[in-house]
Amino acid sequence: MAASEGVKVATAQPHNATEVEGVNNRLQMARLERAYQQQIAETLMAQGVALADPTRIDVRGKLTCGHDVFIDVGCVFEGNVELGEGVRVGPYCVIKNSTIGAESEINSHSVIDTTVAAGLNQIGPFARLRPGTRLAVKAKVGNFVETKNADVGEGSKINHLSYVGDARHGRDVHVGAGTITCNYDGANKHHTEIGDNAFIGSNTALVAPVSVGKGATVGAGSTIAKDVTDYALAVYRSRQLEKVDWPRHSKVKKPSAKNH
Repeated sequence: MAASEGVKVATAQPHNATEVEGVNNRLQMARLERAYQQQIAETLMAQGVALADPTRIDVRGKLTCGHDVFIDVGCVFEGNVELGEGVRVGPYCVIKNSTIGAESEINSHSVIDTTVAAGLNQIGPFARLRPGTRLAVKAKVGNFVETKNADVGEGSKINHLSYVGDARHGRDVHVGAGTITCNYDGANKHHTEIGDNAFIGSNTALVAPVSVGKGATVGAGSTIAKDVTDYALAVYRSRQLEKVDWPRHSKVKKPSAKNH
């Protein structure tokens, strides 16, 4: 029909058979997806990226890597992701629309979304960095820590089991385990400010809006609802009670069926 209408007919040669295979069911779709991911993996390795297993990586967008990046098995990259030189990504991490600076280490099972890490950062394992998280150089977010819309200053550490949302940390801030920023009052979000070199003890609740001054210390187990001045110690706990020789309750022994 083209020839009869005077249209030029030309031929094209596919690079491999997968380019012209049809997709008529889920099985064929899965096979072609693996072929596509294999091509991406081979391109990354040709650029100098080390993949623990090139058959176990999923790139669902654009992944840009610097020199000497290592990616372990089972990782998923979504949207636009950039990994700087020397970045190491542990197994089963999910990274979406984020930039990870040079020499950072992302440990296993971490989920990172719309985050900027400046470099030399430690993240995870099992960390969740939600949109708006920004890590300065050498900042650390450890295991089972969740952040959202948070600026974590240079050298600051949130090591484990904490939630930091709508907050800004200065330099060299230490946040103890179990600390949370109480940023939501049921209607609006509020901000928490923590100054340079502040120390937040474990199991602390920071009721926003609130600020902790530079060099300040918050005692473990405190609920902080008022601003803490620079270099001050803030402690808020209920008084510990002790009853000497207090008899512990014992279980009541139920009669056995034989006695009925």
